Amino acid sequence: MPASSASPAWELARRGSCSRRRVPHDRVGRPERLMDPLQALAPRLAAGLVRLLGPTLRLRAEGIETLTSSWTAARPLIYCVWHGRILMVPWLNARLRESHGARTVSVLASRSRDGGLIAGYARRFGLDVVRGSSSRGGAGALRALVTAVRAGRDVALAPDGPRGPRGQLGSGIVTLAALTGAPVVPLGFAARPAWRLATWDGFQIPSPFARAALVFGTMTSIARDADRERARKELERSLDEATAAADRLVSA
Repeated sequence: MPASSASPAWELARRGSCSRRRVPHDRVGRPERLMDPLQALAPRLAAGLVRLLGPTLRLRAEGIETLTSSWTAARPLIYCVWHGRILMVPWLNARLRESHGARTVSVLASRSRDGGLIAGYARRFGLDVVRGSSSRGGAGALRALVTAVRAGRDVALAPDGPRGPRGQLGSGIVTLAALTGAPVVPLGFAARPAWRLATWDGFQIPSPFARAALVFGTMTSIARDADRERARKELERSLDEATAAADRLVSA
């Protein structure tokens, strides 16, 4: 769908993350000292709106039965979802914890100002947050995630984030899976109708009462000595397939 001129929850959150340097006093008409309180308010506002939106969705889920045994075991999982489809993931995890015994997911947030915004939003749904720097090729973030998975925590990643290219799976998740031995579960999410923002990832926000679908794709393990590029392409294809399956469910 075309981008909407409305200001949905995540757009409000993004605006709240603007830095003082980019948003000078004379442009916004408010003292700079108000920007920090605004950023603190943005995650609460976004989470509140998503909590109102979520129960209105006509949600259909597929593939959950393949994961219920994993949720009761000690082996951690690595979930991946395209960056443009991440908005409802914290709410969905909270719902699955109540209905199917899913484990709490840890999400990665950088140590930047925007990362603080994401961390605040995720914590509103009871998610754990792993903080790690995305600089220097993402080495800091990878170390933080390896530590989390080895501690037995499930993690969720947007493998084309934080800046794209859209729909191109980065190598970090492959390295994480190979180093930890944790299987990767692709997540496809779709909603129709939905707003689609004019951002690099085509960020999607479901409309109230939209049809929605959550598809758990094929669980994949990556050996430490696997061909990393081949594994990356296969995982990218699996995530595309799960996303396409979710799109079909809401279009039927």
